[in-house]
Amino acid sequence: MDYFENLTWAGAIKDAADILIVSYLMYRMILLVRGTRAVQLLKGILLLVITYALSTWLNLYTLKWLMNQMFTFGVVTIAIIFQPELRRALEQLGRGRLFSRSSPVDPDISHRINEVMKAVQYLARRKIGALIVFERSTGLNDYIESGIKMKSQVSSELLINVFIPNTPLHDGAVIMRDNEIMAAGCYLPLSENPFISKELGTRHRAAIGISEVSDAISVVVSEETGHVSLALNGQIVRDIKEESLISKLFEELRPTKDKAKGSGWAFWKRKEEGDRG
Repeated sequence: MDYFENLTWAGAIKDAADILIVSYLMYRMILLVRGTRAVQLLKGILLLVITYALSTWLNLYTLKWLMNQMFTFGVVTIAIIFQPELRRALEQLGRGRLFSRSSPVDPDISHRINEVMKAVQYLARRKIGALIVFERSTGLNDYIESGIKMKSQVSSELLINVFIPNTPLHDGAVIMRDNEIMAAGCYLPLSENPFISKELGTRHRAAIGISEVSDAISVVVSEETGHVSLALNGQIVRDIKEESLISKLFEELRPTKDKAKGSGWAFWKRKEEGDRG
């Protein structure tokens, strides 16, 4: 009550401006980490904060002591974990882009899939290796930064040229966001799953690896056999038929997804049954 009794018009305007500035800065920070793996890290930090609050409320002394020890080094830990995001924020601040607005993109799923399929068919017929990654809700900015920035509208001709053998970008991955090719020649994490077939090379392991750490979808063309494979949720379907690939891409990439949780499992199960048959 003392605060409101002593509040003046000048003080109210100053406090309101203070709150608005801090709120806007937090909003820009959220936009900055959106599209990166930092989102998952923030969820983990939020869970730790909730755990600390519950331990305090319930007087769980041992758990509270443990959380206090974790938060003691929390600032240093956060600086280490969010180093890429902090670096990007400082770079954007220096370039004057931190407070700039970005217009939303309305992706044309049919056009995107059509262009990718034309490129995949061309590459598969000629046994030219390729790895195309579709970004979804989990951001892939960390991996985009490892490649050559392109930010080009998707086209089959561009995709084909990227993967032509003996070119600088041939061995890397192409990462797509909506209707844009964000980067080429990107380095992806390799899967360490010991149950993966030994026949699969680095390109296939990278496709599985990125699907293990994110919800991205990867399309792989083998340079040995020309077969097309699809990697999703840490699993891979080898030599997938064109109709099945198009159907699955439409299912997973459409903007509004009201699918049942078992749809992905049903797809893999049908594929396994078809392979056994």
